[in-house]
Amino acid sequence: MSAAWSAEQRRILAALGHTLYRPANVPVAVVPGGPLASALLRAAGLDPATTDFEAWLRAQRLPSLASLRADPTAKRALWPRLRALRRGGTGR
Repeated sequence: MSAAWSAEQRRILAALGHTLYRPANVPVAVVPGGPLASALLRAAGLDPATTDFEAWLRAQRLPSLASLRADPTAKRALWPRLRALRRGGTGR
């Protein structure tokens, strides 16, 4: 049996309120943008392994990673939006 959950299993377990952890023997997917991109997706409640980060960033009208890295004000403004996305709001 595979150690990884299928997309349907993850969806059902998430709907039941379960937190899924990555098994130790499953490698972490490489997300374009590196650890910051992965952190942003996780903070929004998304799976970095299955989400197209660049498309998500554009769809949410968020600043580029370069802007976030360089501008502390943009970074501070981002977190309330990510929390709203995680709760299911629009974040705007």
